[in-house]
Amino acid sequence: MIEVRNLTKVFGDGKAADEAVRLAGEGLGRPEIQRRTGATLAVHDVSFDIGDGELFVIMGLSGSGKSTLVRLLNRLIEPTSGSIAVDGRELGSLGAADLRTLRNERIAMVFQHFALLPHRTVRQNAEYGLQIRGVDAGTRREKAEWALEQVGLGDRADALPGQLSGGMQQRVGLARALASDTDVLLMDEPYSALDPLIRRDMQQLLVRLQRDLKKTIVFITHDLNEAMLLGDRILLLKDGRLVQVGTGPQILESPADDYVAEFVSDVDRSRVLTAADVIREARITVTLDERPADVLVRLGRAEATGAYVVDDGHRILGVVRDDWLGHAAGRGATGIDRSALVEEYRTTEPGRPLIDLLHQVGRNPVPLAVVDDGRLTGVVPRGAVLAALSTHDEATADGRNA
Repeated sequence: MIEVRNLTKVFGDGKAADEAVRLAGEGLGRPEIQRRTGATLAVHDVSFDIGDGELFVIMGLSGSGKSTLVRLLNRLIEPTSGSIAVDGRELGSLGAADLRTLRNERIAMVFQHFALLPHRTVRQNAEYGLQIRGVDAGTRREKAEWALEQVGLGDRADALPGQLSGGMQQRVGLARALASDTDVLLMDEPYSALDPLIRRDMQQLLVRLQRDLKKTIVFITHDLNEAMLLGDRILLLKDGRLVQVGTGPQILESPADDYVAEFVSDVDRSRVLTAADVIREARITVTLDERPADVLVRLGRAEATGAYVVDDGHRILGVVRDDWLGHAAGRGATGIDRSALVEEYRTTEPGRPLIDLLHQVGRNPVPLAVVDDGRLTGVVPRGAVLAALSTHDEATADGRNA
């Protein structure tokens, strides 16, 4: 959906900007370039792609260039050099009218400080992008009310922004972007002004909306835990330069350099890693037509006390325990009775963070089941979770010992 190639932005006059770019190409850092030229190298030679429907996070510390970069993506700031294409259309080739159309119809922006119109109702704020576009009043109202329902504000449509909490106001800003029905959402640190509990609620809301709506979202943050929670992939910036792009687990396990390693050292891995990151193949699954005596042998080899019983579509029917199998084998049974199955198991989706699984693993005769579209795709043993969460602590200890 978005292609960025060799994007550079220098704040300064022509000669100073040219000199800054030249010095950056020689490897000089931002402070030295500014000392020599008086120009600020905000973004330098950044290239990346964002897929259709991807939630792509751009992150870095204050002054890293992330807010400049997101404003380059819709030409609120003009680049010094490089190219940006949205859905194959080069932004640098657009005239003023086409650029306004792009911002109205293809790319919406959600700001840190809400940018709501205080004298308009919540519904009118949600409609605003559509009003600018010239959409008729009936359609505007319908789309705005749908968007407000999505963000949990369907009953506050007639309120004024000043009557809402900060978290609710941010929901209105998000509803306005959703109502505009654009292909791309740019979100510039939208939750940084919220208190931690409301921020967490808004993060979960965005995760749910993205699962349902599959928008292309570029999300800016300085909070690595937030980036790891939300992002399909994450781009890390330092002094305007791209340091690493990858999934949260990729960056955690293989940091590009010492800067990234230090940056991620305090990340809460339980909120970053998911069931999919620690999934294992189920050692034993059985069907109803298997002989209990044979299943007992397999359980013994696996040192297990129970097994998942699945149908032809690999959907879980229940769990069969070793004590029932022992009695059935003694009777010479040739199959497993459905009535013998117990529900001593729990399931999770592949994308569920490990922090949500800690109270579930190891409490049943079978490991936690990972289910996708109703089918058993693997399991999460307790040992796999503990190993994944202990890796960081061991690495930190090794670093201190060294």
